[in-house]
Amino acid sequence: MRDIAEGLASWSAAGLRFAVATVVRTWKSAPRRPGASLAVAEDGEVIGSVSGGCVEGAVYELAREVLRTGEPALVTYGVSDDDALAVGLTCGGIIEILVRPAGAGRFPELPAVLEDIAAGRPVAVAMPLPGEGAAGGVIGGATGELVAELVVTPVSVLGTLGDSRLDSAVAERARGLLARGGTDVVRVGRAGEERRADLPVFVQSFAPPPRLMVFGAIDFASSVARIGKFLGYHVTVCDARPVFATRRRFPDADELVVSWPHRYLDETVVDENTVICVLTHDPKFDIPLLQRALRTPARYIGAMGSRRTHEDRLRRLREAGLDEPELARLASPIGLDLGARTPEETAVAIMAEIIALRWGGTGRRLVETTPLPIHR
Repeated sequence: MRDIAEGLASWSAAGLRFAVATVVRTWKSAPRRPGASLAVAEDGEVIGSVSGGCVEGAVYELAREVLRTGEPALVTYGVSDDDALAVGLTCGGIIEILVRPAGAGRFPELPAVLEDIAAGRPVAVAMPLPGEGAAGGVIGGATGELVAELVVTPVSVLGTLGDSRLDSAVAERARGLLARGGTDVVRVGRAGEERRADLPVFVQSFAPPPRLMVFGAIDFASSVARIGKFLGYHVTVCDARPVFATRRRFPDADELVVSWPHRYLDETVVDENTVICVLTHDPKFDIPLLQRALRTPARYIGAMGSRRTHEDRLRRLREAGLDEPELARLASPIGLDLGARTPEETAVAIMAEIIALRWGGTGRRLVETTPLPIHR
């Protein structure tokens, strides 16, 4: 919905009724990811896309029906192979789409959500699904179905799903997704129970994924990039040597940058959600880069190297003018003590340290942390 937020804000300000169709779940080679949205106004105007053209016509008609009835609907589209007139995906994937009414009094929290999106503030919208989709079938909101939305930010909750315990359970799950910029279907009990997770709730979060900046295009960096991408980071790999910073070596990276590391850091945005891994292992790259990195608001800054390398690095950084509080931010040698040997194992050790610091974990075996709670 982020890419159509401006249009939705305009319709909402004009008092128009409209329906928003959003990709909820995908399987196989789906054309769009969960969260992709298409909207249809009461005057017939369309913005956005849910499939790149495959099923837009059918979704448009469904949105018009939702506008007529005022009831949300859930539909699943797959491959249309036998019937040439059937609506389906040519890519071989399967997508599930939720269509819900908005505007003119429906979803009154939407303007606030759109303002948060425009301002770059983290916000999530949670809505119980009106039913489970079946291929080619539309399931609308029957009497008694939960069709309200819950708007969740890191510090507030707007709206209600009709039960305070349910609101609390959904808000907790939504904040977990929001923290990593995820959009997904979660299951909770209708009264917030953990064990009876029979209510599917679609949570769409609007927060940029945290950045993982990996400096040094070595084999360890490839493994860190792969695991970082799996964990939901926007991964950038930077190296001054074009022969090493290649797409073939780093297929999982979102960005490949050929530049001196410190110059790239000077030119990019670093915020409190940014993670920096310095794997260059070369003072001519390390020192200018760390001199700048340790003065940014980055959440984590780690550097690879032996303890002897670390001591030499600290000496050079002190000579460059960094003080002890700045140096104390440096995680070096990087990673947890897992006994790692291979690049893949080392990458696990590095990302495990980042996870532990992010969520307040000890880095110890859970069996040794009694009576601490497992989830904090």
